[in-house]
Amino acid sequence: MTPTPSEQLDHAVRVDVEPSYRTDESAPDDQRYVFSYTVTVHNHSRHSVQLLARYWKITQGSGKVQEVRGKGVVGQQPMIGPGQTFRYTSRAILDGPVGVMEGAYTCVETASQRPFDVAIAPFRLAGPNQVH
Repeated sequence: MTPTPSEQLDHAVRVDVEPSYRTDESAPDDQRYVFSYTVTVHNHSRHSVQLLARYWKITQGSGKVQEVRGKGVVGQQPMIGPGQTFRYTSRAILDGPVGVMEGAYTCVETASQRPFDVAIAPFRLAGPNQVH
């Protein structure tokens, strides 16, 4: 089966995420666990793409689920040229030391104005000494 043009674009844009526990901002006694995560969006396509919207699903260790939707990322709707990357850092605040985030970006291929989604694989948020 031949992929559709939007499926081809989806596979040409890759997202890597590096989470980090923020000891300096967290207060475990107050059930406040702060994590930063650095996202790198790689455009491996032959066309410019623009990141228009984000969707995050945050599942805390307690099972509580929060969904976040919004325009762009960190106040921007970045244009990412062919072969270029866009990197930003953001934060998530949990009420426990463990969680999982996953999501998707809605992008548009600028030449055709064809929208497509890029899945963001689940990644683990874990405070110090968390083994599960």
